[in-house]
Amino acid sequence: MELSGTTSASYASGAAAAASGSGAISADFETFLRMLTTQLQNQDPLNPMESTEFAVQLATFSGVEQQVQTNQQLAALSAQFAVMGMAQLAGWVGQEARAAADVWYSGTPVELAPNPADTADQAVLVVRDAEGSLVSREEIPVGTEPYLWLGADAAGDPLPEGRYTITLESSRGGEVLAEAPVEYYSPVTEARGVDGSIVLVFRGGIEVPATAITALRSPQG
Repeated sequence: MELSGTTSASYASGAAAAASGSGAISADFETFLRMLTTQLQNQDPLNPMESTEFAVQLATFSGVEQQVQTNQQLAALSAQFAVMGMAQLAGWVGQEARAAADVWYSGTPVELAPNPADTADQAVLVVRDAEGSLVSREEIPVGTEPYLWLGADAAGDPLPEGRYTITLESSRGGEVLAEAPVEYYSPVTEARGVDGSIVLVFRGGIEVPATAITALRSPQG
């Protein structure tokens, strides 16, 4: 039986395709050797396979084998990095992180970290609900000391559980200087990787990018 040059190229291509499966290198190499032996046994004595063609076939398979092995090593490294990444994410969970983000109020006071403008002589917490409606304005001491927000509306009654936006309005002489989001501490209930970045989940499902975290501490109390 004569195997033409086209057939030789076909089986070399087939061997390369088979080798694309990372778990089949050894079996594919044995298959390649059997096919090559069969070709040598059945080639036309008057038109034997050129040594250069033989070398090309060996080089082709060898290259595919090395590529697959490289892919296997890269996959192993990727798995190791993934494990390291998960360990890093796990380190966030259970900690208390501080960031300027929406607040989930559930009846428990929230520790705020106000930062009024340098020249302010008055600081007011401006609280809005999830729809953006104003629910209260609460004057607080001008300073950077932690402040416990009790979650009351304009009449002093407890607000319903839900998501709120809290900003700090800084004024001087009755003139508003600035209004900026207020940072606060919240337990981190979940950490996950999203498009190569770390996203933390605060109480109530509030999502905060890790890059927005300004402080981290062990749970208080």
